[in-house]
Amino acid sequence: MIPIARPLLGEEEKSAVLGVLSSGMLAQGKKVAEFEQRFAEFIGVQHAIATSNGTTALHAALLAHNVGLGDEVITTPFSFIATANAIKMTGATPVFVDINEKTFNINPDLIEKAITSKTKAILPVHLFGLPADTEKISAIAKKHHLAVIEDACQAHGAEVAGKKVGSFGTGCFSFYATKNMTTGEGGMITTNDDAVAQQCGKLISHGSERKYYHDFIGYNYRMTDIAAAIGIEQLKKLPLFNAKRKGNAQFLAQYLQHIQGIVVPEMAVVPEINPASNLTHVFHQYTIRVTPEFPFSRDQLLQNLTENNIGTAIFYPVPIHQQKAYPEYHHLRFPVAEMAAAQVLSLPVHPGVSEEDLLFITRFIQDVEHKSRKLL
Repeated sequence: MIPIARPLLGEEEKSAVLGVLSSGMLAQGKKVAEFEQRFAEFIGVQHAIATSNGTTALHAALLAHNVGLGDEVITTPFSFIATANAIKMTGATPVFVDINEKTFNINPDLIEKAITSKTKAILPVHLFGLPADTEKISAIAKKHHLAVIEDACQAHGAEVAGKKVGSFGTGCFSFYATKNMTTGEGGMITTNDDAVAQQCGKLISHGSERKYYHDFIGYNYRMTDIAAAIGIEQLKKLPLFNAKRKGNAQFLAQYLQHIQGIVVPEMAVVPEINPASNLTHVFHQYTIRVTPEFPFSRDQLLQNLTENNIGTAIFYPVPIHQQKAYPEYHHLRFPVAEMAAAQVLSLPVHPGVSEEDLLFITRFIQDVEHKSRKLL
């Protein structure tokens, strides 16, 4: 089986974990502080606050911007459900805006229509490793005095004009096992705002800045030194991991872009940095669309790939506004997000995929398409 995702952990990570175990300091300690400093430098911000996962990073970041009961936060319906759940966890209401067909990211041209007197923040998602339109979103936020909280959980190292995502507003990252870099479970908040950083630090540690002195009721969202030790080593490898993902994405595009009914990621068919948009895509996922022009449905192609030991996944089969957990949104329609949910299919692109694997994947899809059309 060629897996859809696989963490690449080496002797460096093992040695780092053993070092923490030998030290006896397993909870939040020096390794967490070191990881925070290194990650802040990598993103290009003043502060990074390590958390237990990406969801807790989003929750704490929203709270640090005083998002709460009665407020509204504009976001996308096409994302992992944690994006909206974190908003709901504050007591605020997610307000969904449809996505751009080519990028799968929130369509900035629709955001202003969704702003009301209750809007407190815009929460764009840099989906699949492609930056959202930060220039337009930042301009809208500035005009309406709104916070920008970036869901960069899939976009470690992605850039806009040389500036990394997570530095345009308050950034939130995940280090889940399938991400571009991992700590097993973990998260990070990035910011240049001293007050936001201080508040996030308190929020993740029971409202405490000084041990056993608590300013308000907070949470236990802290990262362990074990996770941080892994993160430090993974961060060193991240540029190489991302470079391999970009190369794999371009290989897949080269062989798949001419197949009728397959829409490949636009950023994969140009150089790794698109000179027209100045974006750097880090391909957390390589997501194609299987349109009605293809001889098989998306689900039939997925089944064929799976039966031939090619790992695939659908991110995401049900938009958030159609989830059972969100019945109050079921009457709403976001046609582009709904179309994407019916057509998207992700193929293996992670650094562990070999050129032989890529050839097998692309030739298999080409053969399926060719044989199917001969039978029509």
